[in-house]
Amino acid sequence: MTDVAIGARARPGLAIPADRAAAREIGDGWEALAAIGTCAALSVALVLLYPDSYQQDGGTHFLFARWAWAHPRNLVDVWGRPLFTFLYSGPAVWWGYRGAKLFTVLIACATAWQTWQLAREYGLERPALVIPLLWFQPSFLLLSSETMTEPLFALLLVSALRLHHAGRRILAALLISASALARPEGFFIAAAWGVWLLLEHRGAKPNLFMRRVGTAALLATFPVLWWLAAFAVTHDKLYIVHNWPANWSATVATYGTGPGLEYYHRRKEIFGPLLVYPFALGIIATFVFRRLGLALGLTLTFFVVHSILRATGLFGSAGYPRYFVCVAPAIALVTLLGWNLAAVGVTAIARAGAGPVIGAVTAAVLAVSAVCAVCYVDDMPWTRDSRLVDAAYRWFEAHPRPVQHYAFSQAYMGIRFGWDPDHRVVFPGPSGQTLAALRAAPAATLVVWDADTGPAFFGGTTADSIAAAGYARLYVVADSMRGRILPHLANGRYIPSVTPWGWGGARVTRVSLLYR
Repeated sequence: MTDVAIGARARPGLAIPADRAAAREIGDGWEALAAIGTCAALSVALVLLYPDSYQQDGGTHFLFARWAWAHPRNLVDVWGRPLFTFLYSGPAVWWGYRGAKLFTVLIACATAWQTWQLAREYGLERPALVIPLLWFQPSFLLLSSETMTEPLFALLLVSALRLHHAGRRILAALLISASALARPEGFFIAAAWGVWLLLEHRGAKPNLFMRRVGTAALLATFPVLWWLAAFAVTHDKLYIVHNWPANWSATVATYGTGPGLEYYHRRKEIFGPLLVYPFALGIIATFVFRRLGLALGLTLTFFVVHSILRATGLFGSAGYPRYFVCVAPAIALVTLLGWNLAAVGVTAIARAGAGPVIGAVTAAVLAVSAVCAVCYVDDMPWTRDSRLVDAAYRWFEAHPRPVQHYAFSQAYMGIRFGWDPDHRVVFPGPSGQTLAALRAAPAATLVVWDADTGPAFFGGTTADSIAAAGYARLYVVADSMRGRILPHLANGRYIPSVTPWGWGGARVTRVSLLYR
């Protein structure tokens, strides 16, 4: 009964013939490939539909990678995340912004494949189902076509979980150590992993405690290598401390604070409006049947630590649901466990008719979850700014001016115009400092400025204030922009909303080209 309830493959007293088992393995493999191919095609479509990131972070991470070899400090920068910058530096140079986003799709595919393999190794029924349960988490789908750092972290995490499950604890610990170079969460995940290594049950073995301590010590490997690389590049022994972002203060809530259960209130963005229920059931099943303990433990650790950080506002915590993409594979595994337990209940009730019922419910839930996740991506208003930036770029191509110096208020502007961000005239800061730098800039300076990020990141600096500082307006484009998909779905009127602000809001902004 226990094996059936937890969704394990092998039923007590039943032996599957070798030929049938082999056929089943082949069938599972084809199901997994079909699921990954379908989900990847969806993410590729999002890359084509939304040229920029939903936040400034995505474009800025790309710029760090694109210019990493011109500015080696990018490779050890704290905010840039060394492992991400290094791995993306090739695709960013060779293939550009779109190619780097497609590289993220490949990372998402690898994550899904590893998660499916782990589901099989855990003996869970319906292992291929874990792929859409991963991909249709709204935040995962959102970042699967972006240049954010969370998908890379998720790949490292699920790969480490597989290695640990196979008993290869040293390699697993090294991967978790490397995760600290992909996301700051890697540090507290490494701490939780170390506790697990010290306390997990392995039976009575000689010198086991010292072996545990030695393996746990490996969790410091990549942070130490990072420190050595930073010293080699910058000749500053405390570069990581000196380079620590000002908005990651341990004493000042830079982005304010939120309720302690903010991530619970935004659970639809993390799990999806329907998939949150099998996940909750999976939590119960994990405790009752003692399955997926490490995966659930890491997810709960992630939730608790980030909830504390959000409640206090420390270390730059801004309450973004996308943080949970880091543990999306663990969430998908627990969700699958809950789904299988629910299927056992349906089988007990419906008996012979359970198969069609389970199949119909699965198809319906996955279809609605996919639509909700796509609408979540489409409802992000900031992705729409790229349309105006593209219009400004096309205008300037048709009406060129000599450009020796430049300034821009959004990362995508620097990407579109092909500018090195280290050579721009102004950097985010107070308005007085920004305008003084623009006044001091020589002739042939082109400024690309928007009406939202510009004032927000540059102390209230607007296109009007730049014009007053001696710049002529070359071109201004403004629009009220809606999503590409939601308007065709009655603005989501008939599907569950994922975002806390509802569906279908317009993005109203303006982009200006100024020159002198």
